[in-house]
Order: sequence, then C-alpha cells, then structure tokens
Amino acid sequence: MRDAKDALVLLLAGGIGSRLNLLVGHRAKPAVPFGGLYRIIDFSLSNVMNSGMTRVGVLTQYKPLSLMRHIGTGEAWDFTGRTRGVKILPPRTGEKDSDWYRGTADAIRQNVDFIKANPSQQVILLSGDHIYNMDFDAMLEYHLHKKADVTIGMMVVPKSEIHQFGAGIVDAENRIIEWEEKPEVPRTNLASMGIYVFDTEYLLRVLARDKQEVDFGMHIIPRGIEEDRVFAYPFYGYWRDVGTIQSYWQTNMDIMRPDSGITPEEWGIRPNTETDGRAMDRGPARFISGCTVQSSMISAGSLVEGTVINSVLSPGVQVKKGAIVRDSVLFEDCVVEEGAVVDLCICDKRVRVGAGTIVGQGDNMQQVNHAFPKHLYTGITLVGKEAQLAPGMTIGRNCIVCSGYSQSDVLILNDGESL
Repeated sequence: MRDAKDALVLLLAGGIGSRLNLLVGHRAKPAVPFGGLYRIIDFSLSNVMNSGMTRVGVLTQYKPLSLMRHIGTGEAWDFTGRTRGVKILPPRTGEKDSDWYRGTADAIRQNVDFIKANPSQQVILLSGDHIYNMDFDAMLEYHLHKKADVTIGMMVVPKSEIHQFGAGIVDAENRIIEWEEKPEVPRTNLASMGIYVFDTEYLLRVLARDKQEVDFGMHIIPRGIEEDRVFAYPFYGYWRDVGTIQSYWQTNMDIMRPDSGITPEEWGIRPNTETDGRAMDRGPARFISGCTVQSSMISAGSLVEGTVINSVLSPGVQVKKGAIVRDSVLFEDCVVEEGAVVDLCICDKRVRVGAGTIVGQGDNMQQVNHAFPKHLYTGITLVGKEAQLAPGMTIGRNCIVCSGYSQSDVLILNDGESL
C-alpha cells in the first residue's frame, strides 16, 4: 500500500512575476504578503503539510532572500525531523546566463540529483504562487487509479481567461487527448492549475530524453499526451493565480466576502510569524472610540482611530483620526495620518501617508497607466515599500509611487502617472 509520505514535492518558486510590478521589486512573487498574515507561498506549503507529505524541495531563482528567510527550517509547516524536511534549491549557475533556469522542465532537470537522493514512487510538482486549498493525497490516489504517467490538476475557467493557462481537451475518461498552451482562440475552458503528479521513473526518463525540452507546458506535456498516459484531475474548489495586480487585489478582497469560498483559517493555512516577526511581540489590535470598521481584516498590533472599509490591514498598521482607508490592502507598519484618504490602493511595507493626502483621487477607474498599461487598468494605485507621502499630496488612479519615494512639497499626481 502506498504511503502518502513517500511522494516527493518540488515547489517551483523562482518566477519573476513581473506583472505584480513593484510588489516584486525586492522579493520573489511567492514571498509577496497576502491576506494580512500570510505570504503567497504559505498556501502551497500548508497544502503539502495538510496532505501528509514531508519532503519538499523549493526551487528558487529571482530575488530569493526574503523567501528563504520566510521558509527558514520549515518548522512552521512541520517539515523538521529525521524523515522530513524542506530544502532550498537555487539554480546551478555558472558563467553564462543560460545556466539559470530556462523553464519549468529545465528547473527540475537541474535538480535531478535531489530527486535521486530522495527516492519516491511519485513526484508532485507545484507552483508557489497560487491561492487555494487542495488534498494532494486524493490526487495521488486518482493518479494511481488511472495508471497514469502524468496527472494534471485542472479546473474550468471562463474562456476569456484561458489564454493565461495551458488548456486540455479530455475524453470521457478524463484522459487528455489534446493540449493548447495559452491559446489565443481556445477550444476548451479546462485550464491547467500548474499542479502535476509524475511517476518518478517516468519523470527522470523524459527529462533525460531531450535537453531542449525546457518547459512542461510547451514541450513535456504535449509530447506526453501523444505518446503516454496523461490524465486531468478535476478540481472544483477555490483557486486563484494572483499573478496580476487586479487578481492579487481581488483575491485579498475575497477574504472579506463570506460567499467567496476562501477561508484560510478553516483550510489550515499556516503563516511563519516567528521568522517574519509579523505577529511576534505585537499586542492586540486597538479600536479607539469613534472609529468605524466595516467588512475588513485587521491584524495584530494595528491601531484604528479613523475609518476602515472593505480593507486588509497587516500587523502594525495605523489609521489615524479622521483618516479613511477604503477597498485597500496595507502591508505591515503602514501609517495613514490624520485626515488622509487611501482609496483602492495597495501599499507595501512601512508606507507613511501624510496628513490630508489623498491616494486614489478621481472617478475615472479605467484610466490606464501610461508606463504599465497591462499592469494597472482598473483604478488600483500602488505605493512602494517605505514611500513617504508628504501632507497635502493628491495621487490619482492607476498610479505608481516607487519604493523609498520621499517628497516634501505638495504634489498632484494625475491618473496613470508614476513617481
């Protein structure tokens, strides 16, 4: 009988995630804070823990330091002990840029020695940048029942979004018979979740077959569908790729909606508060007489004297008297001074919004950012880490205030402009 703990997990966490703009300017995408208490990668790591798997390799590449600090020894997810553990796997860099990971399959190929050093019957490949709750042990059982070489987690998405994903056409037995990678004109609405189960021997064989096959979606999977047994594992729960500013903001907003399907605490998602210091040594949140809080998540150590509506406040955020925070996500230790307004914004760590400053001014929610029209187009404004916004500033929609910005003069920033 197969033991669930036998499966080896490889978690891909090296992508740049450039569509998240300044949120990934100094950290890897999986290390981006989420939902007040978490980082994005906490969801994948917690799913692995809750599914009974105990051996994990995390493949890093782009700006990995904060991610490595966050994972630490893996103790937060019970990955410590004689037969359990989490190992950081950076690229085997040499003298050429090509020595960095060239694609998902190339990343796994560069770590074949780790696979061989951790014998297993199956290898589970995951992405570290999705928000979801999934039982991988159930997917393993499905994989074995189908006698599959490869099983891919898949779910139905609107056809208008399928161009962002690999898409599969299946037969009556859920065997994948055709594959389209990010199709412009889709013939199916069944999208890959970036979750794979491979028989280990099969995976090692296909990785050794052709070194030019550097990506699973572009090379390994299409060839496997033609020659081997590749099945779709249907998933019906909450799953979001938070790779864009809009999807990241919307998924944070979903936490406050009781009918959205995302419930991190019920899912058993664990943050690593000790390594990050996010909730360590912080007292409870304080709500001063006269404040207003509606449909919001307020983390430990926060102080609310003003108004907070439909927003996520990470640990240590202060909203001073007369200030308004609406439809926004504020990372740790942000301060919104008296009379300031933060409306439809994402503020990175330790941002200070001066008294009377307005961030998110105007009604034109569709004004596109001139520098990043594909990043900001729904009215959301980004404020970078440790930016200091002087009193009396006015910042419009779809704007970007760069990390570390400091300005002592009154400034009007119009729709779609950047500092």
